[in-house]
Amino acid sequence: MTSISSPWCARLLVAATVLASFSSAQAQSFCASDGQPRPVLLTERFINADCSACWADPATPRPGAKEIALDWIIPGSQGDDAPLSAVATRDALARLEALQSSAPLTTLNTRHTVKGIRGATLRVSHGLPVSDYLGASIELKPVSPAARQSLTAWLALVETLPAGTENSPVERNLVRNVLSRTWDGRKQLSKDEQKRFFETRSMNIAPAANPERLRVIGWVEDEKGQVLTAAQSRCVAP
Repeated sequence: MTSISSPWCARLLVAATVLASFSSAQAQSFCASDGQPRPVLLTERFINADCSACWADPATPRPGAKEIALDWIIPGSQGDDAPLSAVATRDALARLEALQSSAPLTTLNTRHTVKGIRGATLRVSHGLPVSDYLGASIELKPVSPAARQSLTAWLALVETLPAGTENSPVERNLVRNVLSRTWDGRKQLSKDEQKRFFETRSMNIAPAANPERLRVIGWVEDEKGQVLTAAQSRCVAP
């Protein structure tokens, strides 16, 4: 019988490991914005965790064609006793601060036109959940003259909930985690930065989130807070 320590078996084990890694990477590569329509509008729907009726409000704005909608749940005055406290996040407060808006007592809806960056493309992607974490990335390339300014990149890990979930009249992209990063195109850029701005991060998955419904939505803003480009991932079976 051939020993497991023989050169032939060792090579076989290495090959199997490489194949497994390649298969995993191949599967993950399909969770990206590649091939998705470029959004022209970004809508953000903020709900105070104290307002249980707001989640089920039939007047909730519905996104149109080529429009992305994000749902932020703001911590309420009732703390953990708030009806929506289980899905509230302080990231919502940070986003409101960036928008120079106060936390609403009920709801706040904002809509941003996606202006576009000539000659540049935004790509977002993510891998498979591992031990309550999910690796995600956001990339803008090439760094065109229009991108040579101070930019803020936002990457939101969202759980997409179908209409009807807890009586919601619309599909929800519930924000579960957020990455925000400043890309300063005005400084002297390295060779890699001249080709692209890129950020990757391992993002924690909220305990109650369904990993099968997770994806990422990303956008880039200028110094005035105008949305220049946006993208969303879709997971497509190999």
